[in-house]
Amino acid sequence: MRYLTVLSIVFTLFFGNVMPEIVQADQIKVNAALATPVLLADKKQTVYLRVGLTGFLLEKEKVAPVNVGLVIDKSGSMQGEKIRRAKDAAIMAVERLRNSDILSVVTYDHHAKVLLPATKAQDNETIINAINKLTAGGQTALFDGMEKGAKEVRKFLDRKRVNRIVLVSDGLANVGPSSPEELGVLGTSLGKENMTVTTIGLGLGYNEDLMAQLAKKSDGNHAFAENGKDLIRFFNHEFGDILSVVAQEVNVTIIAVNGVRPVRVLGRGADIEDGQVLVKLNQLYSEQEKYVLVELEVPPSKINKERVIAGVAVVYRNMGTDTSERLSSTISATFTDSPQIVKEKTNATVMTAAIEQLAVEKNKLAVKLRDEGKVKEAKEVLLDNATFLAEEAAKYDSEKLEELQELNLEDAENLDEDNWAKQRKSMRREQHKSETQQMY
Repeated sequence: MRYLTVLSIVFTLFFGNVMPEIVQADQIKVNAALATPVLLADKKQTVYLRVGLTGFLLEKEKVAPVNVGLVIDKSGSMQGEKIRRAKDAAIMAVERLRNSDILSVVTYDHHAKVLLPATKAQDNETIINAINKLTAGGQTALFDGMEKGAKEVRKFLDRKRVNRIVLVSDGLANVGPSSPEELGVLGTSLGKENMTVTTIGLGLGYNEDLMAQLAKKSDGNHAFAENGKDLIRFFNHEFGDILSVVAQEVNVTIIAVNGVRPVRVLGRGADIEDGQVLVKLNQLYSEQEKYVLVELEVPPSKINKERVIAGVAVVYRNMGTDTSERLSSTISATFTDSPQIVKEKTNATVMTAAIEQLAVEKNKLAVKLRDEGKVKEAKEVLLDNATFLAEEAAKYDSEKLEELQELNLEDAENLDEDNWAKQRKSMRREQHKSETQQMY
């Protein structure tokens, strides 16, 4: 029990009051649990630790102020229905904002232009008139558009506001920096400024790797709108998220102790050093759960021994009270010589999350193989993945895993040249959705 006592003191001093495994404070519920809280004795093994973070129900009158920048592609490929639908979606967004919210609109073709400088969304008529002036033509300077969009958001950047960039593009970035890596670096930089980027790819001509990277590196959403009609639906979902943020600057720290070693974090970016795992989530929404899933290596322990596995600390900015709140707990496991007891005590929620993230890794491998022209090998990976998911869905009675099984079967049937452009975008979108627990 010495480790438990020491860790409790450390977390109390640095992070605040120690919490039980499930805690609730104002707007966040934290549920930290092991997939297998009972482990086999005298054996080195791996275990999954899931730290779930759920935003509480947000009352309408307590919605945080918003600072949102729309960055809209108006290159030549956006002509016709696409640009009309983009304008309709932008106008819908304007109508959902309150007078105190901030809105800016940046458009780009071969260069970026500030169509509407960052301003309070109180003069709807002027804003809508500006949006209606949008016309399409030219190339795709996506990076320039993002930089100018970020510059407008920075004018009112405030920890008390929800700071968001929403990017709509239907084409390949062909002016300025254009690789997924370069846009990923930009996304990381904006995330550090507490700006989240949501990307909506429209049609079949955009670079889904670039758009997904930009969103993921800033902890934003990503959507694939096959046609212009989908834009309003996705904008509606997106602004539902924007107007339901309960916490920002969410930092999760997991400290492995007593010989336990962090192996990796599944699905999210993380810093791992000296037994400590650091993960940042930019925003958490009302009644939505996000989670951090860590694979840990546990050294052998004697039978009937209780062992502290890790300490978990969560620090976040409560948007309702504009205060920083801190929660912490310790996670323990016990050891047995009975495989049956291990099985009976397995946490189905944590195991389902782990299975989902492992299946996403296989799905990504299939995309890589298909990109290399290895269609047969890619199909085999997807079919094996579907079988794995079906078996695990039955074991844990999981509808979520059943849905993923069906998606992998569908993916396997759409690897031919005629379907691949659309299918690849759909797969990348579903991968992002699973990894970030995106709701739409």
